[in-house]
Amino acid sequence: MLVDSLRPATLSSSKKRSAPSIDDTDQFIGHSPPHKKQLMDEENDQILTQNTPNDSLDRRRPIAFATKAIHAGNRPEQWDMNQVVPPISLSTTYKQSRPGEPKGHDYSRAGNPTRDVLQENLASLEGARFARVFSSGLAATAAMANWLRTGDHLILADDGYGGTQRYFRDISVAQHGVQLSFVDLTNLEELRKALRPNTKMVWFESPSNPLLKVVDIAAVSKIVKAHNSECLVLVDNTFMSPFFQNPLAFGADVVLHSLTKYINGHSDVVMGCLMTDSERLEAHFLFQQLAVGSVPSSFDVYLVLRGIKTLHLRMRQHHSNAISVARWLETDPRVERVLYPELKSHPQHEVHKKQTSGMSGMISFYLRTDLEGSRRFLANLKVFTLAESLGGYESLAELPSLMTHASVPPETRRTLGITDNLIRLSIGCEDKFDLISDLNNAMETATGESRRE
Repeated sequence: MLVDSLRPATLSSSKKRSAPSIDDTDQFIGHSPPHKKQLMDEENDQILTQNTPNDSLDRRRPIAFATKAIHAGNRPEQWDMNQVVPPISLSTTYKQSRPGEPKGHDYSRAGNPTRDVLQENLASLEGARFARVFSSGLAATAAMANWLRTGDHLILADDGYGGTQRYFRDISVAQHGVQLSFVDLTNLEELRKALRPNTKMVWFESPSNPLLKVVDIAAVSKIVKAHNSECLVLVDNTFMSPFFQNPLAFGADVVLHSLTKYINGHSDVVMGCLMTDSERLEAHFLFQQLAVGSVPSSFDVYLVLRGIKTLHLRMRQHHSNAISVARWLETDPRVERVLYPELKSHPQHEVHKKQTSGMSGMISFYLRTDLEGSRRFLANLKVFTLAESLGGYESLAELPSLMTHASVPPETRRTLGITDNLIRLSIGCEDKFDLISDLNNAMETATGESRRE
């Protein structure tokens, strides 16, 4: 039965998978990862013709991303009335046939039928054996941080979400005695120097927020495991979604997502997720849900499940719009530098091609102006909304130095290059020409200059 084949246990094993490769990301816009050979329902006939009729009908062919997004985790016959759409289970408690013998769940903090569907779906999309959802991305971060003990050493990428840095700096270090090092993980020699006998975890985003640095996941995993096979590698995959990148395939132990962003995609839910192939880590995640209680509501779970159904469609549009905007920005003399991994000018462009099948709508760029010019630029955007967060269908713009990364110490921001003229864009699903026109008009107001070709 098709839906049975979508269960995550059949999609991966505890063994590490071989890393994918791709020759030219520009050839494929918005396809699923290159290590999963699939029949693609694309506008590009070139992709469709890569499979012969016999290939497309092969029962052994891996299920496509879009099919998993729509069906994985839900089997209508599992519900009382064979519902096609998973019901929203609001009950906090469940009848037991005999004391201590629940039929399935006993209390919704420990488990919930609607949440089960989402977790199974997410595991399927990421190619993981297990997935556990939490009430926010930072709740997932806290659950993973609770793996560390006093005296353990954590390596955290020097460029990343300010909230993650704040949690480890002000809670893990200040309150729990964890040792912390910030390291530029695009420099593998710096990683080797930073590893210690008590290093228990290496944590990074790829691409990073907001500088869009790309870390070689396979290379980092290899170095870390050679140093200590028990040291965990965690990749925050929020900027990519499982549609474009699957870190477990490159040796990572844990994948973290802020489901608030691309996976939900509608800017109306706060939620996070941890995924792994390890039974030991899965037990830890489950215990964190039960003991800490940072689980999402059934209504929020339903909304994320609904958003996932169009994830593959949205990610293609985000990518298509973003590459057009990035190329336009790169040719504009009012812009100092564009940070977008799909551009050949990006310093880790080749690494990006090796481990992804495209890119989301996240772009950062340096405007040739000062803080006041940045303020004028952001104030004069009409289609873009000045707001934090990312990954929704609407386009957003923000100033990291005063918004998402304001909690990062000023000297650290300056060292990293998070300056007052660094603009971060989350490219949505609007018409790309409207987006470019909006950027152009705001630049004219901010700089007093028209675009010169």
